[in-house]
Amino acid sequence: MILVDPPLWPRHGRLWSHLVSDTSLEELHAFARRAGLPERAFDRDHYDVPDERHDELVAAGAVAVDTRELVRRLRASGLRVRARDRH
Repeated sequence: MILVDPPLWPRHGRLWSHLVSDTSLEELHAFARRAGLPERAFDRDHYDVPDERHDELVAAGAVAVDTRELVRRLRASGLRVRARDRH
């Protein structure tokens, strides 16, 4: 399942959401391609998406969840890349 959290993360003068899959990276990349997200938006286990795309991604099938649920589901999937492993 594709999940997206609320746009809460400030960076570059705007707010960002995270788009993840709790199933596979293949599912995540396929969804991102269909949504027209650039490959450069991918960061190891998620896509960073600007706040104005949030509703569009939900309309395209992403499930809106809070940040805690997104991280919980990503960890449970085994796809989470921990901060210390991001080098």
